[in-house]
Amino acid sequence: MLYLGCPQWSNNAWKGQLFAPATQAANMLEQYASVFNSVEGNTTFYADPSPQSISRWVSATPESFRFTFKFPQRFSHELALQVDSQSLNQWLQLMSPLFEKTGSLMLQLPASFAPEHMSRLHSFMAQLPSELNYSIEVRHPRFFDKSDTEKQFNQYCHHHGFDRICMDTRALFAVSPYNEAIIDAQNKKPHLPVHAIALGPRPILRFVIASMNDEYKSFYAPWLKKITQWLEEGKHPFVFLHTADNDGAPVLARQFMLDLQAINGDHHPVLNPFPGERNQQTSFF
Repeated sequence: MLYLGCPQWSNNAWKGQLFAPATQAANMLEQYASVFNSVEGNTTFYADPSPQSISRWVSATPESFRFTFKFPQRFSHELALQVDSQSLNQWLQLMSPLFEKTGSLMLQLPASFAPEHMSRLHSFMAQLPSELNYSIEVRHPRFFDKSDTEKQFNQYCHHHGFDRICMDTRALFAVSPYNEAIIDAQNKKPHLPVHAIALGPRPILRFVIASMNDEYKSFYAPWLKKITQWLEEGKHPFVFLHTADNDGAPVLARQFMLDLQAINGDHHPVLNPFPGERNQQTSFF
């Protein structure tokens, strides 16, 4: 099963495109989930949602939908994974109504998290309930140098069934920064080697481009083959498509699916038409 989506589910720029023109913010998740079957849960990285918000998210999405919420940055960045069990358990309890619809809980580590800090990761992950799925994104260059350091990290993830998140920003950095959104994205996103490996059953790809006006297909063409391979192996990949400002993320995700289908035929589900475009055309495929 392939899970496909964007880095967020709410964006006013998507009105008239993904969303119907008059869509209110409260209804965006429902319309988003009528097209895509997964989303990055970046919102939990910055702030804890209210129990009321969580209840709305559950009711707005079908049973087959899967969130991939991030652990709070206060755990990964501010506390450097040195989190007391009470704080961690409180957050897990808050999020628990969503666990049946959670594909993976994502731990995004800062570039300052180096191999010598692995004991902190071990301690943090050991506190987590074993019945949930987890994925880890590292950003320190030494985790990408193909040395024993990287091998040990990969072995740790593989042993515990954790997925190592693949973040591909090559297309983003292939362009000269010509607007504020690209400048901001290039300042914030990591520029690291891409190692397309699946260490667990739910490999995650985060693919970032500058904009839909820039060349990007040569960068994701190998991913079409890799995703196909993972699906044939029985894995359940999650693919999230970003643009610098994310205004074009839904269109990029749709194009990725079209190109994937072009080499796979009808083996994978198609996307439903965008609600904001359903009056203009009835099918994209």
